[in-house]
Amino acid sequence: MARKKIALIGGGQIGGVLAQLCATRELGDVILFDVVEGMPQGKTLDISEAAPVDGFDICLKGANSYEEIAGADLIVVTAGLPRKPGMSRDDLIATNSKIMQSVAEGIKQHAPNAFVIVISNPLDAMVTLCQRITGFPKNRVMGMAGVLDSARFAAFIAWELGVSVKDVNAMVLGGHGDDMVPLVRYANVFGIPVMELLEKKYKSAEKAKEVMDAMVKRTANAGGEVVGLLKTGSAFFSPASCAVSMAEAILRDQRRVLPVCALLEGEYGVNGYYVGVPCILGANGIEQVIEINLNAEEQALMNESVSHVKALVDSL
Repeated sequence: MARKKIALIGGGQIGGVLAQLCATRELGDVILFDVVEGMPQGKTLDISEAAPVDGFDICLKGANSYEEIAGADLIVVTAGLPRKPGMSRDDLIATNSKIMQSVAEGIKQHAPNAFVIVISNPLDAMVTLCQRITGFPKNRVMGMAGVLDSARFAAFIAWELGVSVKDVNAMVLGGHGDDMVPLVRYANVFGIPVMELLEKKYKSAEKAKEVMDAMVKRTANAGGEVVGLLKTGSAFFSPASCAVSMAEAILRDQRRVLPVCALLEGEYGVNGYYVGVPCILGANGIEQVIEINLNAEEQALMNESVSHVKALVDSL
């Protein structure tokens, strides 16, 4: 059986880690594209030379021409400027929308049957632009944000409670910005509500709420926290891992339930905008948007997040 072909658009920090993860998990042959000559070739050569040690039989190749992505089964787009300290994701819209325009045109021309996962910020606007330019159906163009935001939320919960991250389930919905919506009510450790465990730990419902509020706030600002510490760029290990989990779900038809930035057509009361919601990801890409019941408070937070997404997208 022929191996799948994965094209990674953008050879920066995330692109390099993506290439390595795709290789070590043997998801398919990898093309790493970047406009900088020599850089993607150097990175893929470096990763390829680790193959005898890591034990993968995957072909990795660097490219500076969109022609090289021809026939790709799946594409992950990371191209664009990263954030610097003091910048919000929204500050990147003017520069990164120009980059996304040429990327989407390259994808449309050379890989018309590919599934596309967008990571570039501001995420909600960039994935919208990519879908509009390619004209691909909504099941084939999606954004990676919710998996990362949810992973951060889950990590903070695990650290707070002193439990394995493997047993924490946490979900973040809405836009990939400061008003994202971590769903506290649904957060659990092996089915036990996190709030119940926090109340037991602190023997106070008030203290438990205070601790949870701090974790929710940290989740919303988690990307900025990393940017502030790095000073020269933004997170790249965790976004790459999260995008690969989505890619693997599609390429291996895992039908995983993951929070995905998906084009909504009536779900959650949203029409014609990309918003982070739980979806089933499988061989057909976004196979189903799962609508969960939100209480009045959660719905209000979701509406606020969606209004930010709309303002951002309308500014395109």
